[in-house]
Amino acid sequence: MNTQKLIECEQKRFGKLINYRLHAKFMKVGIAIAVVSIVLMFVRTYVLDGDTEWLKLLVQKTLLIGLLIMSISKDKEEDEMTISLRSQSYAIAFVIGVVYALIMPYVEFGVGSVVKSNASELKNLGDFQVLLFMLMIQLLFFHNLKRFR
Repeated sequence: MNTQKLIECEQKRFGKLINYRLHAKFMKVGIAIAVVSIVLMFVRTYVLDGDTEWLKLLVQKTLLIGLLIMSISKDKEEDEMTISLRSQSYAIAFVIGVVYALIMPYVEFGVGSVVKSNASELKNLGDFQVLLFMLMIQLLFFHNLKRFR
């Protein structure tokens, strides 16, 4: 194979990956998974006793999966404008997520110092918190950009 064919093949694969979307019906599946996960979070917190750390981790992962399914599912009317709005919302969510991950430990440190009147140590954000924040920001901005187009 020559170099040009390799480049074209890689571009085609990269294009398929970038433009991959689930069918519009998966939006409802993602919403259902997210709602069930949130309900299970409340059940775990207020109803179940004992060591339920495994359930917490399971519910967190399923919530992220539900939001991801919502994020990558197509709209009923998918056109160039919605594709552009979706990519803008991903870019906005990425930038805001990075700023959130950089600033939030210091905010928590400052609030903790004021409330407890003693300085606590800086804590890093967990992967769940950052991913949940970024997915929620992406969905929020995408639907707002769609509404105001």
